[in-house]
This record gives sequence, structure tokens and C-alpha cells, in this order.
Amino acid sequence: MNVNKILPFLLLLPFLTSCTSKYKIEGTSSVNSLDGKMLYLKSLRDGEWVKLDSAEVVHGLFSMKGKIDSVQMVTLYMDEESIMPIVLESGKITVTISNTDLKAVGTSLNNALYEFISKRNQLEESIGELEQKETRMVLDGGDLDEIHGQLVVEGDSLMKAMNQYVKTFISDNYENVLGPSVFMMLCSSLPYPIMTPQIDDIIKDAPYSFKDNKLVREFLSKARENMKLIEEHQRLEQNASTNK
Repeated sequence: MNVNKILPFLLLLPFLTSCTSKYKIEGTSSVNSLDGKMLYLKSLRDGEWVKLDSAEVVHGLFSMKGKIDSVQMVTLYMDEESIMPIVLESGKITVTISNTDLKAVGTSLNNALYEFISKRNQLEESIGELEQKETRMVLDGGDLDEIHGQLVVEGDSLMKAMNQYVKTFISDNYENVLGPSVFMMLCSSLPYPIMTPQIDDIIKDAPYSFKDNKLVREFLSKARENMKLIEEHQRLEQNASTNK
């Protein structure tokens, strides 16, 4: 399975909102290696992956159903291999697994999540294609400096568009599971918790309910602590350089 474009989203952690609901998952798989395998819905709780439901893939089909006390972000697993995130919410969720695509649709939050994933992947692919575009333009006889300058502008524009798209999606979903989940996905791409301009931009407009989310609050606390340590280290280095 080619899951490279969705792996970052497997870090999405459980975020809850109060409700009582029934869910039904109807899945299809065109991946032959999944046939006869057990799939599991798992939720990360206190650092441990907890199984919520399971189903066997039979002739490319699987199904799950049950009751939940809250809407939450979960992950679909095969044995110990994570496959894709799913918002476990009231309604029928249609899951599609193939070598080229992973998708969960049919309920409002899953529709929104996978539309976001698709759009973000498109922007990432456009950014990744700039290097190949530069090579083609040079081979066609273009001036290297001019081409490089043009593509730097294009790359900056695409990166700005992607960052704005991520911020808009999070801000549109501050009050449901998607906002904190995608925010934590964004944070997980960092080498360690730190306040970046993009994170500052997201947080400054966020409501208290978002910033008070347990995982968001823990990340921000660690990030701000690390920023103080970095600033102190820079201050000591500057003083040492001045005293030489």
C-alpha cells in the first residue's frame, strides 16, 4: 500500500466531544494482502493504543458497527501497522483502501478531513515538482539564474498557500475534533516542541476551548519552555562572544 501521503495524519490523537451515537463502517479493499487479515480501530489513551472494534477482511470487504459516547479521532490498524485516521462519529462511514488511495467519507467530519488531506497532498506535490520543472526548463535552454529565481517565487507562493490552507482548516474547526487533531499533526512534524511563526499565528486567534485541550495545552507548555531555553542559550553565547 502506498500510504506515504497519509502517514503524517496517523499521528492524529483522540480528541473528544460529548455526544451519544451509533456508527457503522462499511469498507472495501483492493489490496490483496489485506484479504483474511484483521483490521482494528484503535484510540490512543494515556500513551496506550486501545482497541475499540475489529473486523476481518473477507473478499475485499469488512464492516464494523457500535455505539460511542463521544466523537473521537481513531486510527485503523492492520495488526500493529497503522493505515489511516477515521473520525468515529454518528452515521455510516465508507472506507476505501487501495494501493493509491485511502479515504473515509459519508459523515461530515470524515468528508472534511479527507478533503483537507487531498488538497494538502496536492499542494505538497506541486511544491515537490518544482525541482523537476527546473531541470526541464534548463534542458530546454533557459537561463539557470532566471529559472531559479522564478521557481523560488513559485515555491514561496505555494508554501504560503499551503500554510494558509492549514491555518484556515484548523481555525474553521477550532470547536470540533478536527482542529486540535490537525494542529497536533502539524506539531508532530517538528523535531521537538517549539513555537514557530505558523503556530503563533494559529494560536493567537484560537478560542480558550482549543488552547485548553489537554494535548494542545501540553504542547504549548513544552514549546514555550523550550523557547525560553533557546533564548537563554543564545544569550549566554552572545555574552561569551562579547567577552572574548
